[in-house]
Amino acid sequence: MKPKEELTKGIAKNNPVFVLLLGLCPFLAVSVSVINGIGMGIAALFVLLGSNLIISLIRNFIPERIRIPCYIVIIATFVTIVELTMKAYLPTLAQALGIYVPLIVVNCMVLGRAEAFASKNNLFSSFLDAIGMGIGFTLALLVISAIREILGNGTFLGLKIFSEFEPAIVFALPPGALLVIGLLLAFLNRKRGK
Repeated sequence: MKPKEELTKGIAKNNPVFVLLLGLCPFLAVSVSVINGIGMGIAALFVLLGSNLIISLIRNFIPERIRIPCYIVIIATFVTIVELTMKAYLPTLAQALGIYVPLIVVNCMVLGRAEAFASKNNLFSSFLDAIGMGIGFTLALLVISAIREILGNGTFLGLKIFSEFEPAIVFALPPGALLVIGLLLAFLNRKRGK
């Protein structure tokens, strides 16, 4: 696959959220505000990038029967770096994201990319895959977070955008996340002709 295709496949063609439906649990939980969405997206991007690169580098040295535990240890290392960095420099964001940052360790998107891609491809391809998938995940989070924050709170990035607007509180609650992603998936599937 060409480098441009490798990079862009995670943004549109194989978007982890809108096409592959991976990583939805933390995705739905933290998408109540754009700041949370961006924070989780960047955290997942960092973990994906770090773990893909390391796994691609050492893939030939990992015995087949212990590859998954090794991947989890590598992913957990990067998650710990992200979590401690957030707690040190962005404590409000770390508190808002709560348990969902440590749960990146078992996020099927990250582990899936390690198993399906980084363990079978070279360093450059793994780098492009991680960047593309991470950007795709972050963009999906941004879209859903923006819809939920605007409709559920009447704000964007915490700033009130409508003076005479009564927010629909359902969009700020967990059912609102399911509603938004369901409607977006229906729209995207219709657009793709499925």
